[in-house]
Amino acid sequence: MIWGRIQNMTQDDWGQVKHRLLKTVGENNFATWIEPLKLGNVDEGIGTLHVPTTFFGNYVSQNFSDLILHELRVHAPSLNRLNFAVAPRAKTAAPVARQTAKVQPVQGSNLYTAPLESRFTFDTFVVGKPNELAHAAARRVAEGGPVSFNPLFLYGGVGLGKTHLMHAIAQELRVRKPHMNVLYLSAEQFMYRFVQALRERKMMDFKEIFRSVDVLMVDDVQFIAGKDSTQEEFFHTFNALVDQNKQIIISADRAPGEIKDLEDRVKSRLQCGLIVDLHPTDYELRLGILQNKVEKHRETYPDLEMDDGVLEFLAHRISTNVRVLEGALTRLFAFASLVGRKINMELTQDCLADVLRASEKKITIEEIQRKVSDHYNIRLSDMVGPKRLRSYARPRQVAMYLCKQLTSRSLPEIGRRFGGRDHTTVMHGVKRIEELKQSDSQIAEDIELLRRALEA
Repeated sequence: MIWGRIQNMTQDDWGQVKHRLLKTVGENNFATWIEPLKLGNVDEGIGTLHVPTTFFGNYVSQNFSDLILHELRVHAPSLNRLNFAVAPRAKTAAPVARQTAKVQPVQGSNLYTAPLESRFTFDTFVVGKPNELAHAAARRVAEGGPVSFNPLFLYGGVGLGKTHLMHAIAQELRVRKPHMNVLYLSAEQFMYRFVQALRERKMMDFKEIFRSVDVLMVDDVQFIAGKDSTQEEFFHTFNALVDQNKQIIISADRAPGEIKDLEDRVKSRLQCGLIVDLHPTDYELRLGILQNKVEKHRETYPDLEMDDGVLEFLAHRISTNVRVLEGALTRLFAFASLVGRKINMELTQDCLADVLRASEKKITIEEIQRKVSDHYNIRLSDMVGPKRLRSYARPRQVAMYLCKQLTSRSLPEIGRRFGGRDHTTVMHGVKRIEELKQSDSQIAEDIELLRRALEA
């Protein structure tokens, strides 16, 4: 079947449109929602794009139509809006597809596998205390041998490395065990494939493909919460693979028991393996990530100079999201290259003013003081007051340390907020907590819990 063209667009024009969309929506979204689109015709300013199913068309219309229309107008300025219509199929296509899926299930699952980001490998994953357990567990699974935990469940907030580890596992398995059938996709893609199979009456093909894999990897599983039919199929797929001793790896933004609208039986299944929390990054890990990123940027900008202290400043100030941290450094290098200047503190603050403001306004000294006093069950007035009892002094030092780490306030200002204390007292408190973090596991745990509560 040869469809008409929107205006006089050629396949090269459509290829350019898709290339721009790929850069905008990312590889996963592009492979799932943009690549299957086919050019249709135009009638009175309405352009038609052919889609595989009605569900597919509705989803693309709701989430990507404005973006697609914008890019199409570069080649067809008269377009006013888009229509998504189910594409007619050749009669012989369906039986051939079904036969292929049944005879060669491995190829079928490869078609379902989402694209992997080549830079997300174990070599580029910076390991620190907040993520060392997750990294070790991911490494063990990536060896491809038998493990004592199934599933491996990775969870944590945005930008902490869940997807990086998932991609790293998949790519390592492909190198170590090329014969293994590894299927990686997002929970959203699992839902789309499931609904598509229902609509096209290909559930047997769907079940055969998903239950013939050696390793099933599902990213962001929280997105199936509340989708009853999808949860049921996921549950049965999960059971079938576990019964065959196949490995399952899941990621989410929170622990299984905290995912709202997730069925109890699914929660129970997800909790029967190893559950690993990727904690928010600490200062040392963020600094390591920045140092690693600088080495990559040196390949592109070999002549740029950077003052001492810039990376330390960024590691202190941008603490909630690694993606924001890495993006800030990328912007900084590009800006310095364009203006032909050395990367110093002044340039950094000018270039990243918006990022630094957004990071700064989230946490205040008052918030830190309240959280710390609540955590240690003492009155706020006692923590900031003159009493030197250990039960007040240690929480006070913890609060000072967190103020130094999580805000941009100067030492004298922090001291003033703690009952008018001198900046040298704050310096001593910060240094003492840094020492105790290395020798006292309880203090280290308290600091991590408080940081997570403040950055949530």
